[in-house]
Amino acid sequence: MLDGQGERLTLLNNWEATYFDFDETKLKGLFKDAKDLGVDMFLLDDGWFGNKYPRNNDDAGLGDWQENKKKLPSGLGYLVKEAKKEGVKFGIWIEPEMVNPKSELYEKHRDWVIRQPERPEIYYRNQMVLDLSNPEVQDFVFGIVDNLFVKNPDLAFIKWDCNAVIYNAYSAYLNKKGLPQSNLYVDYTRGLYKVLQRIRLKYPKVPMMLCSGGGGRGDYELLKYFTEFWPTDDTEPLERIFVQWDYSYFFPSIATDNHVTDWGKQPLKFRVDVASMGKLGFDIVASKLNADDKLFCKQAITNYSSFKDIVWHGDMFRLVNPHENNIAALMYVNPEKNKAIVFNYLVNNRFNITATERPVVLNGLNPKKKYSVKEINLVPGAISTIDSDKIYSGDFLMKAGINPNVSLKRTSVVLEVNEVQ
Repeated sequence: MLDGQGERLTLLNNWEATYFDFDETKLKGLFKDAKDLGVDMFLLDDGWFGNKYPRNNDDAGLGDWQENKKKLPSGLGYLVKEAKKEGVKFGIWIEPEMVNPKSELYEKHRDWVIRQPERPEIYYRNQMVLDLSNPEVQDFVFGIVDNLFVKNPDLAFIKWDCNAVIYNAYSAYLNKKGLPQSNLYVDYTRGLYKVLQRIRLKYPKVPMMLCSGGGGRGDYELLKYFTEFWPTDDTEPLERIFVQWDYSYFFPSIATDNHVTDWGKQPLKFRVDVASMGKLGFDIVASKLNADDKLFCKQAITNYSSFKDIVWHGDMFRLVNPHENNIAALMYVNPEKNKAIVFNYLVNNRFNITATERPVVLNGLNPKKKYSVKEINLVPGAISTIDSDKIYSGDFLMKAGINPNVSLKRTSVVLEVNEVQ
């Protein structure tokens, strides 16, 4: 995979904080929130482009990749510099394979759109797909990315979205060339790869997230060009435990983007802990967090920075399967076997689950080494039930285990295992 042994950027995304309703002042406030939380980067999501057809909702503007002059009169370059002043990097959302019928691109290049000329157009999210079998379209899509970096060399991240499928598959380009329409899906994919190859030739290291509403773009070939995937728009934390458990059979944690959002009824701690099992991001209104929640987030991000390398590059062990048990437990161990991180969650609260559940048997440690076990990511004022002064052998932890004391009052427990000399 691309940069599989490298680093990743934690981020604060503006989507759930603003949706399409933002301006420069509001965004600059979010830069401060990102810095205050302690993440690496601010990501500007959908809604920053389009002038004749401004992108104020999802029915207009796709294809017209110029800054909206009303929202961003100073341009993206100004925002990149302002973010840098606050000490955070700046990333941006694009959806370059798509077009809204309500756009200048559609008006000028209807022949670039995959559509049956004799049939009514079918829209998903009010948009259609551009014909990447056409070399002109490939040049256009490459140009979107290239233009962003040429104008803004400090741009740090691309979120590449894809929110529509192909309806009424028909290529005006293939028809003009006398090529069979049955080639379209294959030629489209090859065209996408050609664009991505050009991007990576010119910009080999910039991190890029491949996003799609249903997670349908996650495949091994695209891992050659993208550093990470957005598995699904479903960020409800309980469901994400199952999603991430199953997704990890196919993709490494470093390639899995997990965002803390306002979905679900679980406490913030639960959401942050779940999102920490991969590449952590935040999609919340950070300025509205109360003092304790903000303090917790800042400490959790600091903790994440201390163990993220183990999650990204260590060995993963499935300890308790959430599909078969009341709790889930998953563990990451570094190559030296001197540090590990264990995530434990309550996934079934239909019964009066208590802290008397059987111990979780660990894995991947050195049986001859001695270890301490400490609970981290505690909310302000909480006292752990785990005795961090106790010393265990690796053999004991991998045979008898340790009880994380998951209960209705402790629905999420993160344990840090450290070798003791």
